[in-house]
Amino acid sequence: MNSQESTLNHPVFYDEPGSRHLASFLGYHVKENEKVFVLVDENTQHHCLPSLLDKLPDNLPISVIEMQSGEKHKTIQTCLHIWEQLNDNLADRNSIIINLGGGVVCDVGGFAASVYKRGIRFIHIPTTLMAMADASIGGKTGVDLHSLKNIVGTFQQPIGVFVYPHFLKTLPDRELYNGFAEMLKHGLLFEYNYFMQLAEAGPENLTTDDIRISVEIKSDIVQKDPKEKGIRKTLNFGHTIGHALESHSLLHDEEPLLHGEAVVLGMMAELLLSEKKHIATQADVDPVLSYLLDYAVLYNITDSCIESIITLISNDKKSFHGAAGFSLFRKPGYILTGIECDTELVRQSLAELKNVLQNNH
Repeated sequence: MNSQESTLNHPVFYDEPGSRHLASFLGYHVKENEKVFVLVDENTQHHCLPSLLDKLPDNLPISVIEMQSGEKHKTIQTCLHIWEQLNDNLADRNSIIINLGGGVVCDVGGFAASVYKRGIRFIHIPTTLMAMADASIGGKTGVDLHSLKNIVGTFQQPIGVFVYPHFLKTLPDRELYNGFAEMLKHGLLFEYNYFMQLAEAGPENLTTDDIRISVEIKSDIVQKDPKEKGIRKTLNFGHTIGHALESHSLLHDEEPLLHGEAVVLGMMAELLLSEKKHIATQADVDPVLSYLLDYAVLYNITDSCIESIITLISNDKKSFHGAAGFSLFRKPGYILTGIECDTELVRQSLAELKNVLQNNH
């Protein structure tokens, strides 16, 4: 296999009545005496692990590793715990980790696997909408450094992803809206009719086909640009400001914003920034803003919050010499990447977003 083939996208399997995809897959990939580990958090251990065990091949010995849930546990310390558990259980280079959880479990488990003994195989079984439609797809792994998102990570593909939509029934509404944000982004960037269909229907009316469309959109981009050198950068729309806002919230709020909540606000701010940079017209920006406003958390963007966001943007992992390269909106389906923006324009865009949110209280 040449190096280009080795970075190609992974297979994604969808649950269907009577399907035994996972059992067949593991039966093929796990040889005698090879060890299988399942990484869970306290939520997926309770709500999802029993269902997963029913899908595993008979007599497959597994070891369960538990981590704590939430973005604040997306750290090297959590990885140390995972590596110690792997080592104590004599995991070798032929072992497999199944990451059963949301975006944090998939990101942390994938990273821990990608560097343990210089890399062991892993499978994602996403249990949240965020993970099904986005985080489990594409081979990005990582952990946060203090409040800075995904500063330490690797590009490493799972050997497979298994989507079981029935896990969504275990989620609170807030988690559904969290993942819905990335699906809206996929539609806005690559299939505007899909964006409008999603925005008008809402996350309560999602179908497996909707998830499949998002997966296919992201998979297609990753296939073309697995290491984010070109077109994959378009997927960062809303994330330069969104990640900084999420980091600010993690530092200052008792109940921090979820990733998708920050991304919706980030997309709105970057739409306004695109208009101020004369990349987009108001006629193209306003309808999209109106759709996104229906899914926006009415977050209190104070002056100190704005300054905090601007400082955090300079530490964004996509920045170069301290200047962030924004992915900005020109019109539906057309994103320009690597755009540098004056701090004052970013400040003005955030101030305008603050006014938009206040006017809709």
